[in-house]
Amino acid sequence: MVMGFTTFIQVEELKEALRKNASNIRIVDCRFDLDRPDAGEALYLDGHIPGAVYAHLDRDLAAPPGEKTGRHPLPSEEDLAATFSRLGIDASKQVIAYDLPFAARLWWLLRYLGHEHVAVLDGGITAWIKAGNPVQRGRKLIPPTAFQPHVQPNRVISADEIQHSYQPGKDLLLIDSRSPERYRGEMEPRDPVAARIPGAVNRFWQDNLTAEGFMLPSADICQAFDALGDPSSYSQTAAYCGSGVTAAVNVLAMEYAGIPQVRLYPGSWSHWCSDPSRPIARG
Repeated sequence: MVMGFTTFIQVEELKEALRKNASNIRIVDCRFDLDRPDAGEALYLDGHIPGAVYAHLDRDLAAPPGEKTGRHPLPSEEDLAATFSRLGIDASKQVIAYDLPFAARLWWLLRYLGHEHVAVLDGGITAWIKAGNPVQRGRKLIPPTAFQPHVQPNRVISADEIQHSYQPGKDLLLIDSRSPERYRGEMEPRDPVAARIPGAVNRFWQDNLTAEGFMLPSADICQAFDALGDPSSYSQTAAYCGSGVTAAVNVLAMEYAGIPQVRLYPGSWSHWCSDPSRPIARG
């Protein structure tokens, strides 16, 4: 029987779920470092939540980048299905992912392919260890499954839609999930152009978290997003970031806070700025 965790799960809830029905739970360690692509997997091998498998951002949760694709392109439906099958995920599994922000990418990809029963461990492996729980070394080997994708196209928004079908700031509430300095175009550490999409508002993804890495109460998150613009007054709400990874944290936070139907621009700023004909804004 699949459990009903669809946004967040607490450490004690995970422990209880594992005690009752471990065979139906697939834990996925998503730790990653953009500057050291092998570091997350090394951390996994050194110690992970028992039973967890590892998903690598570049190999598993993104397609190889091209000249005008953005830094972490959306993989094909077939490639994602093959990855999730290899990770032992199918319709019977409650998936639990950690740590943010990369766990939110896995969460979003599974929801995009129609798998509703996926949640992020609040506080991540740090909270798991602080609660006195054990870790396991080495790699967890599991038999593959047969993941059946059911693509949800309403979870995605394209650059063409942003540029030609909707007007950011008018009928589209477009949320830039990068730091305020990157949003204002004052600095850009990863992409060739420092700026933003015109009409976008800013909600830094890390502002959804406490200093200890837990998600803020849902009422606080709802209030923060409402301050950007009432989603009900727009025909669409969407989020982007640098490459479609940290924006998934904002999508997750908004769903947790009861704000539905938030779309993600997978290519995000790294894709937008690859075409000099697209407009940009600063300040």
